[in-house]
Amino acid sequence: MEKNCERAILVGLNSPALPPELAVSDITLDELEELFSTAGGETVARVVQNRQTPEPKTFLGTGKAEEIGELAKNLEATLIVFDNELTPAQTRNLEDIIGVRVIDRSTLILDIFANRAQTREGKLQVELAQYKYILPRLTGRGIELSRLGGGIGTRGPGETKLETDRRHIHRHISKLKEELAEVRKNRSEQRRARIKREIPLVAIVGYTNAGKSTLLNTLTDSEISAQNRLFDTLDPTTRKYEVSDTLEIVLSDTVGFIRKLPHYLVEAFKATLEELSFADLLLHVVDCSNPDWRDHVSVVDKIISELGANDKPVITVFNKIDLCRDRDDLPHGENIVPISAVKGYGLDLLRDAIADELNKGLHKVVLHIPYANASVVDLLHREAQVDECDYQAEYILVRTVCDDKILGRIREFIIKEN
Repeated sequence: MEKNCERAILVGLNSPALPPELAVSDITLDELEELFSTAGGETVARVVQNRQTPEPKTFLGTGKAEEIGELAKNLEATLIVFDNELTPAQTRNLEDIIGVRVIDRSTLILDIFANRAQTREGKLQVELAQYKYILPRLTGRGIELSRLGGGIGTRGPGETKLETDRRHIHRHISKLKEELAEVRKNRSEQRRARIKREIPLVAIVGYTNAGKSTLLNTLTDSEISAQNRLFDTLDPTTRKYEVSDTLEIVLSDTVGFIRKLPHYLVEAFKATLEELSFADLLLHVVDCSNPDWRDHVSVVDKIISELGANDKPVITVFNKIDLCRDRDDLPHGENIVPISAVKGYGLDLLRDAIADELNKGLHKVVLHIPYANASVVDLLHREAQVDECDYQAEYILVRTVCDDKILGRIREFIIKEN
């Protein structure tokens, strides 16, 4: 760890007044510590306060805030990171009492996103989320704005932009939305071209650091960045993948999800995440070596539902099976595949599962089509998958994969159906 890195005390409030999904525990603090490490900081202490209800002015209570201030002084902490989301007023009040900069989990996640985004689209999405987060926090901050631009939780739009008036920021938000609308339009045109070519889209989803990019790399022989850290992939990545001799798909990697993911981040990344609602199949990658994998599955399922993609067929991919100690506890059944993306275990089973799911409702048939009905061949080329078309002496031999609708129109020419 670098000598000049941020030193933080992690703080959380447990209260029955807070929704269960916002509860603080050792698990959520472990995750917060990993997030802070991902941002380049060092955790020097963790503090959990139990209260019946959050204190409106300081969230924790003045006495606890003063204790944290003393602890920060003794440990030479330069930052306090809350596992809960704070209001702008609570942040200001806490900073006044503690004497150290205060950020919350949402600010930390935004900081990591700002540092990771590489493409124009990714940067636009992060910047939009940052402005939406910052806007209500500008009022009354005054001199605190001068701190922005140095330290974890300050990356992004920058001091010059943030010191403009609120109307300018609203205009900038509108401009970012227009640019992202253009991105969405381009993505929609690409989607129409893919649908016209009848190439299925399979989206890889999952909790952050579950191994989604590693799986994409392994299946498609790609070299996408896939490091063992949270939010390693922010920018959407798609690759073609040949599942079998008769089935080619487009695989799309997506940003990983996490507990307490700020709603404005989900909103900002809709240009990317909307691909899920157009996918033919979701691969939900789960790190089964993580003891909290059940909670991770619940978080991902909830966000998928919020994005309107909960009606999509899903294959649950239990990744890192080579590191899993309790394999017998894993669910078994249809559309559940254990694999190791790193070791290559189970990939044949995964390929078969993808093919079986995408081929549901499809029929492989062999046809003898008289030349008098040659227009049927054109129909099949337009609306089905033609694997072979052989113009023989007395008829046209066609091997095709079609749906129920087309099957009804060609039934009289079928000589073999699988």
